[in-house]
Amino acid sequence: MKTYDLAIIGSGPSGASAAFEAAKNGLKTVIIEKELLPRYKTCGGGFVFRGRKNMPFDITSAVEREFFDVDIRFDAKQLALNTVRKHPIISMVMRDEFDFLMVQKAQELGVELLQGEKLTGLDFQNEYTTLTTSNQKIQAKFIIAADGALSPTAKLAGWEESRKMCPALEYEIKVPEEDFERLSTSARFDMDVIPFGYGWSFPKKNHLSVGVVNFFKTKKSIDLKTYYRDYLKMLGITEVLEEQAHGFIIPIIPRKDGFVKHNVFLIGDAAGFADPLTAEGISNAIYSGKLAVRAIVESELDLEKAIQLYDEKLNKKLLPELRLGVKLAGFFYENKTLCNILLKKYGQRASEYMTDIFMGDQTYPHDFREKVKQKLKLSLF
Repeated sequence: MKTYDLAIIGSGPSGASAAFEAAKNGLKTVIIEKELLPRYKTCGGGFVFRGRKNMPFDITSAVEREFFDVDIRFDAKQLALNTVRKHPIISMVMRDEFDFLMVQKAQELGVELLQGEKLTGLDFQNEYTTLTTSNQKIQAKFIIAADGALSPTAKLAGWEESRKMCPALEYEIKVPEEDFERLSTSARFDMDVIPFGYGWSFPKKNHLSVGVVNFFKTKKSIDLKTYYRDYLKMLGITEVLEEQAHGFIIPIIPRKDGFVKHNVFLIGDAAGFADPLTAEGISNAIYSGKLAVRAIVESELDLEKAIQLYDEKLNKKLLPELRLGVKLAGFFYENKTLCNILLKKYGQRASEYMTDIFMGDQTYPHDFREKVKQKLKLSLF
């Protein structure tokens, strides 16, 4: 039976970045992936600059388009905001190519890949855990669960579901050339196409990724397909030549019962680390993968110390930002009337600030409630 320092379940951005970091630091590492790579992964594919600038290698070969400007639109208020930066605010990727590139970079450093193998069991022992896959058994001293929002690994390790999930519907579509040329000049967010959420139009190399996401439940169930069709009309799309639909859920609140059980560390969507305001998850997935591995490396493979270090690293920056993001998202999506008043006067400034967060130059403001009160007074009086 093969033995590893670290077994990583899942080959998405969080798992692949963790594997790369682990191999770079000399850990004997294996990735267990249930699919055969490259494989399609449902995702809007917008990778913000705060994540891209911290990548340890060039990802240009996996980038389909780069956008140095972003449009945020509030059509019900006839408000269109545009921000521009000298670096790409959002890079568009298809996750099959992007994830596979990251895995290949990890393999170049010696990471082993077991693909087409599903994890079916965990047997926790004193020093090593036996992992049973659909094909074999291996042993590992540490395990990182990077297997997405529903994370079967987390369930095997004893976690119960404690996160808020928001539903999303994404379509990869091909449209007539005239429509594609018109919509391919910038990444676009439309805040009024669905209650408590937004629609997005992300141009890829030769098609569009168009979707809708809902953050907060309403009294009535949300029919995402109807809102998607209405969004196409808003975009001026009357004919769709090809269309592939993908429904998925995004955890937008971190788990409440911790991020380590036994020797299993949760990262990315398995932990609930997507941005609560935008649902963007790639950058935090990569970041949390690095944090988990650095905790393991710095502990010199001491489990108790690694758990302590991971907790400290998460609470230094990531978790405080996510908690603030949850509060800010609640305020923004549940107080439309108040937000409308503020956006009429301060919309461009808010858009610039949000873009700075995408770029990694700002974080969510700790005193946003007080600032809102001050701005509201100025707007009203």
